[in-house]
Amino acid sequence: MNDKHEELATKIAGKQARVGVIGLGYVGLPLALLFEERGFPVVGFDVDPRKKEALDRGESYIRHIGKERVAQAFKRGRIEATTAFDRLAECDAIIVCVPTPLGPHREPDLSYVRNTAEEIAKRLRPGQLVVLESTTYPGTTREELLPRFEARGMQCGRDFFLAFSPEREDPGNRSFNTQTIPKVVGGLDKASLEVAVALYSAAIQTVVPVSSPEVAEAAKILENVFRAVNIALANEMKVVLDQMGINVWEVIEAAKTKPFGFMPFYPGPGLGGHCIPLDPFYLTWKAAEHGTWARFIELAGEINTAMPAHVVERTARALNGHARSLKGSKVLVLGLSYKADIDDDRESPSFEIIERLRAAGAEVAYCDPYIPVAKAGREHDIGLASVPCTADEFARHDVLLVSTAHSDFKHAALYAKAKLVVDTRNLMAPLGLGAPGASGPEVVRA
Repeated sequence: MNDKHEELATKIAGKQARVGVIGLGYVGLPLALLFEERGFPVVGFDVDPRKKEALDRGESYIRHIGKERVAQAFKRGRIEATTAFDRLAECDAIIVCVPTPLGPHREPDLSYVRNTAEEIAKRLRPGQLVVLESTTYPGTTREELLPRFEARGMQCGRDFFLAFSPEREDPGNRSFNTQTIPKVVGGLDKASLEVAVALYSAAIQTVVPVSSPEVAEAAKILENVFRAVNIALANEMKVVLDQMGINVWEVIEAAKTKPFGFMPFYPGPGLGGHCIPLDPFYLTWKAAEHGTWARFIELAGEINTAMPAHVVERTARALNGHARSLKGSKVLVLGLSYKADIDDDRESPSFEIIERLRAAGAEVAYCDPYIPVAKAGREHDIGLASVPCTADEFARHDVLLVSTAHSDFKHAALYAKAKLVVDTRNLMAPLGLGAPGASGPEVVRA
């Protein structure tokens, strides 16, 4: 290998390589903290000055990343946050963790990746490693980053190094974290793969090298497509079995007693999070570019994106059973985050549910102890703050719609005065509510 490769490998081995992390969100911040905790000097980059200011104060803006962890890291002095992208030149390794959303027609929006690549390219110097972690379609690293970097007159594998390593964060998962989740890495060439594997191996327990960035990119897409398709199956089974008067949750519990050939997935009000609702469409778009139609994945997407409408329709029918129309009814949506016990509301189906309820004339409020005020996003701005999580507050509404299964909602006393609950998460059954002859509100599965 050449001198630049050896120099970078030596810096990584001695934990002297300065690691830059671009994007200090749910993926980038824990990664930056992990490298700092493993003894590396770290610079975190973000365009939002409020994140820098919070981190400088030792505060965390992501609930499951504790304030103490952030405060201790920034007190040690090995890590700093900045909005000054000129400092990219100081970094020996640059890890890109920026959003990859969808456009208005469900086409990939690579603007964040491209803009970041341009910023890096302006400052790229010999000996640097760049790793893209943002989830995207196979070919992005080679097609979008490589040409921009080589335009500087440098050669990949000789002057600089380039790889892809998909993020695998699962906010709120107490069984796995950034350090313990295996890390797939694909380099543009042998030298790039070697230094990227060395970097991640210094901080992460298990690193899995693969033959190319395309394999690593496709692996991440497959992981999320697998979940999206199986969740779609569970959602479709819910709709079908509901028409037959069969409890899909009981069916799943029975099916999962089989010790082989079955993996339980559960229905819900729609898909949320930064991966599953978006990533499959990256693959279908790229497949179409190659003249192939990913019909199975498209169908799963149709089923999952239709769930908020199904939930609203089911709520309307439930209210009709109480001689009320949706128009003018008070509806309290329980949960704004996309999954239980976290403050992450990205792509949460609760937003679409609230907007559809409002469009039908309902008076809508939400309760979420993890999100006291609803933030404006790229697609939604509901302009609401959470109501208190109390039995008296719940009783003020004509119907409670369970969208997120927060632990805070798992107390039967909260529903003592409630009239009607539409449950999309099977939250009521374990509380003993909704069973024939049970006291408390009427419970309708949706």
